[in-house]
Amino acid sequence: MSEKKSTAGLASIIGASSVGTLIEWYDFYIFGSLATIISTQFFPKDNPTAAFLSTLATFAAGFVVRPFGALFFGRLGDLIGRKYTFMVTLVLMGGATFAIGCVPGYETIGFFAPLLVLVLRLLQGLALGGEYGGAATYVAEHAPANEKGFWTSWIQITATAGLFISLAVILITQSSLGKEKFEDWGWRVPFWVSIIMVYVSVLIRKNMHESPLFAKAKAEGKTSANPLKESFGNKYNFKYVLLALFGATMGQGVIWYTGQFYAQTFLLKICNIDFQQANTLLIIALMMGTPFFVFFGWLSDKIGRKGIMLTGMLLGVLCYRPIYEKIYQTANIKNKEEITAKTTEEVKRALVEGTSDSLITTTVTKEYTDGTKYKEVKKVTVLADASKEAPKPDVVKTVKLNEGDKWTMIWMVFVQLLFVTMAYGPIAAFLVEMFPVKIRYTSMSLPYHIGNGVFGGLMPAIATYLVSKAKDANEAAEKAGQAVVNAQPYLEGLKYPMLIAGICFVIGLLYIKEKKGGVE
Repeated sequence: MSEKKSTAGLASIIGASSVGTLIEWYDFYIFGSLATIISTQFFPKDNPTAAFLSTLATFAAGFVVRPFGALFFGRLGDLIGRKYTFMVTLVLMGGATFAIGCVPGYETIGFFAPLLVLVLRLLQGLALGGEYGGAATYVAEHAPANEKGFWTSWIQITATAGLFISLAVILITQSSLGKEKFEDWGWRVPFWVSIIMVYVSVLIRKNMHESPLFAKAKAEGKTSANPLKESFGNKYNFKYVLLALFGATMGQGVIWYTGQFYAQTFLLKICNIDFQQANTLLIIALMMGTPFFVFFGWLSDKIGRKGIMLTGMLLGVLCYRPIYEKIYQTANIKNKEEITAKTTEEVKRALVEGTSDSLITTTVTKEYTDGTKYKEVKKVTVLADASKEAPKPDVVKTVKLNEGDKWTMIWMVFVQLLFVTMAYGPIAAFLVEMFPVKIRYTSMSLPYHIGNGVFGGLMPAIATYLVSKAKDANEAAEKAGQAVVNAQPYLEGLKYPMLIAGICFVIGLLYIKEKKGGVE
């Protein structure tokens, strides 16, 4: 077979593998991308912070069960084959995603709304747990031994591409329907669109052939009769499972979710950046950063995978605080000069439907000399019965940045994406090369999904909780007439990824041995 024909064949294999994986990531990330809106749909509205944290916890639940999906579907993949297993995961993921878009809101069915969403998120997590290992293994087993990093890095792009497409679909839907309709019911459209993409992907994957290495092992009777026992019951192999987790995927997971998901949460919830503007600048940064997945995958074939991945983790540990401090201060309106003549305030008073209570809505808009715009909408409920405790005021702040500050944000996210591509680009080839063919799907899937699903997936929820806790401590201190406990509460969430990535860097540096270009 000529090199040209071989390359074309590999490109076709990657395309078929990637389209399904991309759609699964799209399905998985819609929920996270819409967390702010979903929190108002499936949870009680009387405590927005608790509702948002509950939404992030539900989002994280899908990550927590990923290792179980890795075990279940990894075992199937090592028993019956790679192709049929990730066909099943694709259908399961697509069905669960479509169903989330159909679940009635909390006001309609009460507690059953978050319960149903949680169950569907768990199904999504199980499906994704089986998808990635199958796709990465399938591509790696078709690729030449000295080019595994380059070819598998195209699978790595699918995670970021899935996030990119989810953001794009959300923005297009919101622009088409308008903000009010989108927040009312339009947010369901991106979930519904998924089913069309899944159908197309299933048609493509039906024509794929089984991995040649697995087919050969099966024909020779060398497949594993008990992949779970051989993967985790064998001390030698289990040692490599633990090394893969604590010396590679754990740190890679927190770097990945900090650079993409927490960056989004930080912009929206902590910096109060306008929803469309925040997602637009994220899309631009993702477009700029995505090619580096392939670059670092290719580079790992030349100089080894370990050094590149650990460098990405170390850079995250060293640079996160200054990067996020820059992001926060760029959006901080206290650093800007207000044009007082353009400040407006509008107060509206209306009766709460079905009660004698009043709702006072105060809208304040401000403009600044650098072109930044600020809007604050404060809703206060005044109870007719003064003896009852009124709910907390609902305050929504929105900052719309000027063009220069927008590009500052883009570059700050882009730099984080470079860390992501260094840690993530080579890791599929790195994991595939650690384990033998007959138990590869099972062995590599578990550490990958614990590292990404548990350590990485919990990152946004843990970080948001740490920031909220630090702010509460400051407020309590101020009420008591004491000095604030933490001068930079907005940076508290970074302690988690910095700690995990730091531990992983040390373990990987000391205990993982690798030959130049990886080992087969």
